[in-house]
Amino acid sequence: MENGILLGQGDQPVYLSGRYANRHGLIAGATGTGKTVSLLVLAEGFSRMGVPVFMADVKGDVAGLAAAGTLNDKIQQRVSLMNIQGYGPEASPVVFWDIYGKAGHPVRTTISEMGPALLSRILQLNDTQSGILDIAFKLIDDQGLLLLDMDDLKAILGFMVDHRKEISSNYGLVSAQSIAAIQRSLLSLEEDGGNIFFGEPALDLTDLMRTDLSGKGIINILCSDSLVLKPRLYSTFLLWLLSELFEALPEVGDLDKPRLVFFFDEAHLLFDDAPPALLQRIEQVIRIIRSKGVGVYFCSQYPDDIPEDILGQLGNRIQHALRAYTPRDQKAVRTAAQTFVPNPKLNTTQVISQLAVGEALVSTLQDKGIPMPVEKTLICPPRCRMGTLTPEERTAVKLRSPVGIKYDTPVNRESAYEILKKRAKTIESDIPSSTKSKDKEASESGGFFKDFLWGTKRRQGMVETMAKQTARTVGSQIGRQILRGLLGGILGGSKKR
Repeated sequence: MENGILLGQGDQPVYLSGRYANRHGLIAGATGTGKTVSLLVLAEGFSRMGVPVFMADVKGDVAGLAAAGTLNDKIQQRVSLMNIQGYGPEASPVVFWDIYGKAGHPVRTTISEMGPALLSRILQLNDTQSGILDIAFKLIDDQGLLLLDMDDLKAILGFMVDHRKEISSNYGLVSAQSIAAIQRSLLSLEEDGGNIFFGEPALDLTDLMRTDLSGKGIINILCSDSLVLKPRLYSTFLLWLLSELFEALPEVGDLDKPRLVFFFDEAHLLFDDAPPALLQRIEQVIRIIRSKGVGVYFCSQYPDDIPEDILGQLGNRIQHALRAYTPRDQKAVRTAAQTFVPNPKLNTTQVISQLAVGEALVSTLQDKGIPMPVEKTLICPPRCRMGTLTPEERTAVKLRSPVGIKYDTPVNRESAYEILKKRAKTIESDIPSSTKSKDKEASESGGFFKDFLWGTKRRQGMVETMAKQTARTVGSQIGRQILRGLLGGILGGSKKR
């Protein structure tokens, strides 16, 4: 098929049409059944079409796209069986990214670009705390300050604590306890690497939509083996990226091929514990972003990891084997079978459990966007390496990157933290020195009077001395009454003062 990707061989060759690749898709299947191979075939297929790709590498094996594969007897046999023309080992142009800046170029965004809604999700804030974060963003806008990194956010929260009465009267109730809870969450996020993620230079989306000199789409790989251990940060970052694409790209309608294809591995992390408002936002983005030329492909073990309203938007399906060992597995098999257009030649529910490694049930959109009947398909072998890269190979790829100079060195502009710090110093320096000296003298005199009256650890005070002398000289009931009256008078007078 012209302008299409050969996925594999069933009763006939099975293709994914470039024209309908922006109608989104799903790659599902149990661990070890071949999902990664399908991802590699799709990614390098899009790259050969000139379509840039963004994908997360959770286990490290997607990095093999940057190196040519090797022909062995098994691959050669499959190539001959499927009659693939022009097959040969081939590397794809790859750029590595890493939020932590270790295995790829640092990925940064600013606090302002992330926005209060997604930031609240990362910080796991409740409704009250989220409202205070909204006030912090509004306050920053009204003050004309830049909110770029973690220091800026901590500085504005500290400012809100110092001026919470005034802020509460103008923006809404702000409590010190809620701000303290946000600060604790920020500390936890900072330990997870948030101080590296938030800052400048921020990621420019156009750098994800590049082609190389030969016209191949560049495959952007987010190294996520460490990031996926922080599932909320992982999913929120990818959701932010998808939302930014949605907001920034213009409407283009249906093109002959997508402008960008976005793969979301471990897709269930996006939807776990997501509030209804966020799920509604995700559905809106998925539904409309195809008209901006972006295709989104979810990868997960089970189709029902994806909410039904979103699953219904995924027109291209690759379903690898599911083993029905438990009631949960049996339900997943039935759900997967029901998502395909029936094929009279196949018992879909039965076949899903019997698929071998490298086989899948495939249904893609054909002419006029009509899904083809499900086809049992032997998936093509990828042309890249099916495995990881050595550290030396990864470094070599990184050194060839066209964007390394732009992102590898952090930038720290003057923003909210620096400006608020300057204001605090200015206010302190504006206090007259005479006022400071008077306050100091008053404090010292007050301390002297207190020590004279009540004593210190090393010396008795006047009250204790008088009490002991009176107790020694007065032995009668009247004397004890006088003593109580005397002490009561001194203590009462001290409280009044």
